[in-house]
Amino acid sequence: MIQIRTPNSNSGGDSHEHSHDYAIPLHGAHNPSSTSQGTTPGSFALRANIGGPLTFASPDTPGMPPPSDKTAWDFLPEGWRLERVASRDVGCAGHNKGAIGEFVRCVAPAGFAPITQLEHARLGLVTKEMRRVAEREGHLTPEDVRDEVAAGRMVIPANKTHLGYQLDPMAIGRASKTKINANMGASPVSSSTDEEVEKLRWAERWGADTVMDLSTGGNLDATRDAICRNSTVPIGTVPIYSMIIGRKIEDLDERIVLDTLEHQASQGVDYFTIHAGVLREHLPFIKNRLIGIVSRGGSLLAKWMLVHNRQNLMYTMWEDICDVMRRHDVTFSIGDGLRPGGLADATDAAQLAELETLGELTERAWRKGVQVMIEGPGHVPFDQIEFNMKLERRLCHGAPFYVLGPLVTDIFPGYDHITSCIGATAAAYHGASMLCYVTPKEHLGLPKRDDVKQGCIAYKIAAHAADVALGIPGARDRDDELTKARAALNWQKHFELSFDPDTARAYHDEDLDVDTDFCAMCGHDWCSVRISKEIVEFASGKSEDYAWQKPTRSAALTPEQQEILAKRGVLSPDEIHRLASKTKKAVGATEGKASCHSDYVDPETAKAVQSTKLVQLNTAPAHNLPSHDPIV
Repeated sequence: MIQIRTPNSNSGGDSHEHSHDYAIPLHGAHNPSSTSQGTTPGSFALRANIGGPLTFASPDTPGMPPPSDKTAWDFLPEGWRLERVASRDVGCAGHNKGAIGEFVRCVAPAGFAPITQLEHARLGLVTKEMRRVAEREGHLTPEDVRDEVAAGRMVIPANKTHLGYQLDPMAIGRASKTKINANMGASPVSSSTDEEVEKLRWAERWGADTVMDLSTGGNLDATRDAICRNSTVPIGTVPIYSMIIGRKIEDLDERIVLDTLEHQASQGVDYFTIHAGVLREHLPFIKNRLIGIVSRGGSLLAKWMLVHNRQNLMYTMWEDICDVMRRHDVTFSIGDGLRPGGLADATDAAQLAELETLGELTERAWRKGVQVMIEGPGHVPFDQIEFNMKLERRLCHGAPFYVLGPLVTDIFPGYDHITSCIGATAAAYHGASMLCYVTPKEHLGLPKRDDVKQGCIAYKIAAHAADVALGIPGARDRDDELTKARAALNWQKHFELSFDPDTARAYHDEDLDVDTDFCAMCGHDWCSVRISKEIVEFASGKSEDYAWQKPTRSAALTPEQQEILAKRGVLSPDEIHRLASKTKKAVGATEGKASCHSDYVDPETAKAVQSTKLVQLNTAPAHNLPSHDPIV
């Protein structure tokens, strides 16, 4: 219980205090700030439980499915056995199987040689990839990573061929930070291999943790090979796209499936989406849907089953597929071929029946030593997201959940990167480990360069917001540093700490191209941050690390920043050129002091300079009004 006292004043002018008791819902989570900066009590999430079924988790709303009591430890290959050891350093922590102070590791049959990250982890071995993951995560030790991989709650998608190129190993799981994926790929009507490699580099620049090549046109083989050779992040594919190029879906057979998987695995693909959970018995559930099957892989295999009157061949040949993937250490991303394509079809019988099958396929893959993550729904009303995340956690025994969005409304084409990142934030807080980005072009066309950037940034926001809420140690550190820079009105540090400094700087200079002690949003007299700095009782803006003594003329705009302003269409080309080539005279500065800075001029002059720096907008044409002078 936290007691908060607030001063009140009565009509007679006397002041007194009211005491209020609030039950702040603290459940023992880490404070996302390494040094507990600020006044917030910290995360409201559950206590961190790395090595247990919850790791970092949100409190359950009443009625949510509890976690599974099983992990990958319960689905070992035939001939493997468990043994208890006294030290964690020589074996994995075994899912509540050892007594207090005891740990468990696997013993493989004589002559067994581990190939996959899962097999190494089961044998108590820490690979160099696990060490690299721990370095990148910061809050995890190599042993933590090993134990989470052994439990099946974490995957390290790292094809052995791709490791020989430029891959920088990373992890996907609830114990690690939330990751994002960017989709790209050439289509029969758009893009090329060179363009896709350029989009790959662009996605990496804007924070994509993995990239899926979903090409359905052009030279698929050359595009895939080029992406694998040039990427530092794991690459995923949906192999069925290649399987049907040049042939009808009904011609697909077991040999084509295995040959295609072997070829793509040998190229270096790190994870495959395989739609093996769409079964014949699920298809009647689709009849009453508003939009039917929206997954390309799911619809292709549904047609194959109806034509051949057979069970899904991906399901029946699952163990053979596992053998191919194990040889190269390719991770499963078991596809959700019956995911809902609209809010009206969310959480329906088809989706849930398939999810149950995905749990079965997870168990079968773990018995073959293959790493697994599960793909999740794309259109889900906000109120149903937590249930979907926690049902997967139960049915698939904590295997990492990789979700598309989900989109929480269907009526905003062109803005679906926003409608989906709202759902993605909730999904990551409640259980998803990786978020597949959605761009503004979703449902409309193939994303271009700027669409990739917008999708990546929207999803970095969602992932980071969830990590802070979950109390992942250190997740809020950069936020706190930017807050201190903002409090000090230190614009340059403000921009340096931002995720996209070019856009932040360009937007600022669009209105006021001098770094002074106020911004164009509030102006001098109304700037609350400036006023707070002047109140000696407050600590606001007084961090010595961010203090600055005089105004600074901002540098000329870079080409990237000029492009950002040109796309906005607010400033004229001449105004952008001025910002790109400004001098002391252009910004009204003498001897390093900007004339609009209130420390050097009277407030009236400061306000006057500010008003001339603001963009002049003529809104009359947009409202069919008579032309008149521009208004601010």
